[in-house]
Amino acid sequence: MEIGFKLMAERYSVPELVRQAIRAEELGFGFVEISDHYHPWLFEHGHSPFAWSVMAAIAQATENIRIGPGVTCPSMRYHPAIVAQMSATTAVLSGGRHFLGVGSGERLNEHVVGDAWPSVTVRHAMLRESLQIIRMLWTGGYHSFEGEYLTLDDARVFDLPDTPPEIIVAAGGGQAAALAAEYGDGLFATEPKPELVEAYRAAGGDGPRYVEVPLAVADDVDTALQRAREGFRFGLSGWKVMAELPNPVNFEAATALATPEDMRQMASAGPDPQEHLKQVRTFAEAGFDHLVLMNAGADPDDFFAYAEENLLPELTSAP
Repeated sequence: MEIGFKLMAERYSVPELVRQAIRAEELGFGFVEISDHYHPWLFEHGHSPFAWSVMAAIAQATENIRIGPGVTCPSMRYHPAIVAQMSATTAVLSGGRHFLGVGSGERLNEHVVGDAWPSVTVRHAMLRESLQIIRMLWTGGYHSFEGEYLTLDDARVFDLPDTPPEIIVAAGGGQAAALAAEYGDGLFATEPKPELVEAYRAAGGDGPRYVEVPLAVADDVDTALQRAREGFRFGLSGWKVMAELPNPVNFEAATALATPEDMRQMASAGPDPQEHLKQVRTFAEAGFDHLVLMNAGADPDDFFAYAEENLLPELTSAP
């Protein structure tokens, strides 16, 4: 089992994100993953920088920690040829410490280029073609591709790492989990659903299985739940809604009636380490082996101090 840390690009400035990555490395986290958004989920988040520039800065500011997006859509806002180039460059900058997390996208970020928002079936087909293009370009030389949705015209990525990055494919259901097994090197999820892991394995997937684990740390449960509600209520609606709403104003409206108590559905809360360790174990017992701790409310330094004292000693010693 490997423990990572989530860099919430929607909530913090670029220098602060780099600082958090450095601190995560100092504490012994194995990897950081950063959200790749054009817009934040909620207005109060206040940020949404270009994740690939942030990862490049982290690559230069750290020595050992692995770095990747959680996740990039390689078919709409970016063409897969550009993602292949960005990812290869990040892998070179980091000395091979980069992994590429990909998914079929959210309307919140992808609609900004003005294209129509396709159905989930089409988005999965586009992701499949994207991964074919990326892998093709990582073999070196010039390549062209003519798919149903995407094309590539005589393109070559010149700066390639010695070993291609692992591709970790996000899935919210069985169809995407099977796609992760066929075209990816690993699985990425945001919920502790054993059926995702089962579908991934049934389709032949045997790679790492990443999942995000939200933890609301505070001196008391009520404060923890209130902070989680302020920053993370966007997640209550689930991916079938989250993928479809176009702007923060829509998420504000969709979650206006959410209460702090509702946050118990997704985050452990309060000062008790056993509650947070129980939350982490729930995700591990669902079959995930790369657990991404998400700070769902605390000051970043308070969260790091809490994790150093209460969580990491036990989690990093687990097999």
